[in-house]
Amino acid sequence: QVQLVESGGGLVRPGGSLRLSCAASERIFSFDAIRWYRQAPGKQRELVAGIISGGSTNYADFVKGRFTISRDNAKNTVYLQMNSLKPEDTAVYYCYVNGRDSRNSPFQSWGRGTQVTVSS
Repeated sequence: QVQLVESGGGLVRPGGSLRLSCAASERIFSFDAIRWYRQAPGKQRELVAGIISGGSTNYADFVKGRFTISRDNAKNTVYLQMNSLKPEDTAVYYCYVNGRDSRNSPFQSWGRGTQVTVSS
């Protein structure tokens, strides 16, 4: 089973930037969807951004123009560049991948999350 590990979270001031990474434990042969979600205390997990197999990206309205999702196939890593951060972006951020592993077996995996705190 492909394992995902997020990193790059931390404490940042409003208006600042962070880049989250999501590293897969092995090469992903193909994917149907790569997504970043977030969950703030007391709230449901919500979709932040995603990439589908054709390469198209989509973003939640509340991050459009501020966040960018990207991937580096050679590094088996997905990124979420977050700019102009706001206090309401404070949450645990999770990555999710639905695809086929190096043996062409289907899988779905979630990372354990990385905390992002935006505060002055």
